[in-house]
Amino acid sequence: MAATQQRIIAHFDLDAFFVSVECLNNPSLKGKPLLVGGRERGVVAACSYEARKFGIHSAMPMKTALKLCPQAIVTNNSRSDYSKYSRIVTNIIADKAPLFEKASIDEFYLDLTGMEKYFQPYQWTIDLRQEIIDKTALPISFAMASNKMVAKIATDQAKPNGYLHIPFGKEKEYLAPLTVNKIPGVGDSTYEVLKSMGIFTIRDLSEQAPELLEKRFGKYGFDLWNKSQGIHHGEVTPYHEAKSISTENTFEENIKGVDQLMVELVHMTERVAYELRQENKTAGCVAVKIRYPDFETTSKQSTIPYTFYDDELIPKAKELFHKLWRKGQPVRLLGVRLSELTDEAVQTNLFTDTEKKNGLYKAIDDVKNRFGKYAITKATGK
Repeated sequence: MAATQQRIIAHFDLDAFFVSVECLNNPSLKGKPLLVGGRERGVVAACSYEARKFGIHSAMPMKTALKLCPQAIVTNNSRSDYSKYSRIVTNIIADKAPLFEKASIDEFYLDLTGMEKYFQPYQWTIDLRQEIIDKTALPISFAMASNKMVAKIATDQAKPNGYLHIPFGKEKEYLAPLTVNKIPGVGDSTYEVLKSMGIFTIRDLSEQAPELLEKRFGKYGFDLWNKSQGIHHGEVTPYHEAKSISTENTFEENIKGVDQLMVELVHMTERVAYELRQENKTAGCVAVKIRYPDFETTSKQSTIPYTFYDDELIPKAKELFHKLWRKGQPVRLLGVRLSELTDEAVQTNLFTDTEKKNGLYKAIDDVKNRFGKYAITKATGK
């Protein structure tokens, strides 16, 4: 039986992405303790390296962060540009990489296996990183290894704005001195349990009997032991631009009144937003389509910060409608489409009190799931 081909995996991560975009748009913020996120009840979506020195980290309540560093600057002025820059980087990678996975708004895995027959993969990846920097002015780090896990861990070690190569066969040696919580998926609670067992480094973990770990953690224990050996079989999932979600309505009688058109538009936007949430996706683009009685059809679209919330999608749909509609003209057909779908909800919605908002929409969707998607709608389009 032939040996399995050695894999070549690169992991790219845009450094402190939201912070970097803010500083790109406002260079006066560079070098300062900067917090990106929602004020008051919001959380820290990202923080500069200067802010991290005070013990601040992402997902920390903003109030806590400001107690640790009262002089920190809080902003999310460039929120609309986060998805724009993510798309630019995605397009650069898509043009060059034979196979890649977009893991989040600022994180990518590339499978370059087989490329060594034609290029030097490490130099090729260095050149790709430089192209991204040249075209966006954003700092980005990467690491290359034989699997996704080691590449991801090494990328964190390469930051800020650097790169590393972990040669095949050196994975275990590289991981050994690192603290065990560097393994992706080892959270605070697991880390505390491991420390109570005398396991502080990945070397400590690798020296444990797999059976002991399995007894303590179940199947996850054996998975942890494999990771401590530098073994990981996760595949790079090919990235495909998700299809759009849309709805349109050809009216039995042409509608001329703007109030009635607004009611229809709101209901249609609520419908596609509900479907979006059911698929656990967010949309980065909204489009509205209008067809007149003479069958002339026009449409207009706009990119938006990724969202799946009705109250963020409806105002944009209304705005597009009013830019598009020939005032006073009757409408034969009205349509709403959400596109550029992704699962980046968590990162791009850290700027509001999402726990409360998500709870509200979950309650609404639960009613719709039980009684039908039309069970709850806005009473008016105004």
